[in-house]
Amino acid sequence: MRTTHELDQKMIRPSDQLIQSMADMDGDLMILGVGGKMGPSLAKLAKKAIEKAGVEKKVIGVSRFSAGSLQEELQEAGIETIAADLLNDKELQSLPAVKNVIFMAGQKFGTTGNESLTWAMNTYLPGRVAEKFRESRIVSFSTGNIYPLSAVLKGGSSEDAAVGPVGEYAQSCLGRERIFSYFSQKYDIPMLHFRLNYAIDMKYGVLLEIAKSVYERRPLDLSMGQVNVIWQGDANEMAIRSLELCTTPPQLLNITGPETTSVRWLAEQFAARFHVEPVFVNQEKDTALLSNASKSHQLLGYPRVSLGQMIDWTAEWVAVGGETSNKPTHFQERKGEF
Repeated sequence: MRTTHELDQKMIRPSDQLIQSMADMDGDLMILGVGGKMGPSLAKLAKKAIEKAGVEKKVIGVSRFSAGSLQEELQEAGIETIAADLLNDKELQSLPAVKNVIFMAGQKFGTTGNESLTWAMNTYLPGRVAEKFRESRIVSFSTGNIYPLSAVLKGGSSEDAAVGPVGEYAQSCLGRERIFSYFSQKYDIPMLHFRLNYAIDMKYGVLLEIAKSVYERRPLDLSMGQVNVIWQGDANEMAIRSLELCTTPPQLLNITGPETTSVRWLAEQFAARFHVEPVFVNQEKDTALLSNASKSHQLLGYPRVSLGQMIDWTAEWVAVGGETSNKPTHFQERKGEF
């Protein structure tokens, strides 16, 4: 896998379970915030599954589409698009009614110095969306950042763990869950909070950052010494299939891979593939941002792409100079400042 096209094709290959889910799904699907990191591949995956199911359902992607060619790209894939600023209430209210909504809109990077926009996107907007789509099922993208750093030996926070968001981004994401939950119970809206960390593709993500540091012989900070990762294609599929699991009050679901993975070990894996010696700074702490996703694995199955496969793909991508987004994840951040 060496080109963006090959990457896209890997991420939009639906499983038999997803194809069946699309066949059984009642109504069309709308993705709010389709222009983000995961939205385009999620929309294409849903459309591909619908085609393979042989059913007539729309996939509608909503974003500002203020720059670039994404809108045309999605339309060529058979996805209907609507250009709208979701914070503009007139434009929000003009959106068509649909049975199924995946809410992916939000802000993370750039929060520091622009906290008010982050709270508007992550906490105010969900209330307006819930009012608008009170007759729909809603999967709301959330984050593992709503949990505090937890002891590495405990294997990550499960859904029944106490929340403890660090920093305004994480606090606003908990606010998103709380506002959606309020309206779920007020209007009896089936919902699910999709607590994701960290989705990986070749152009962006924790593995890419570790691999590039090793390849370029740059020191790698071990302060956040353990991570969870999941292939973005698997996370996309779980998000779509989560529409079947929506409840009132909302279902909570951690989404990540099954391993608690050592950053040092990952660096050593890449170093062996690149035939270099990794360079480390700082020491691993006793705590890290970790999630236990055993509940989602029980309900939706294990991710199809293994950690070893992700490592191999990432190493090859870095070695051949594959395209990257140049957007750091800040996965080492321990104070919640994004």
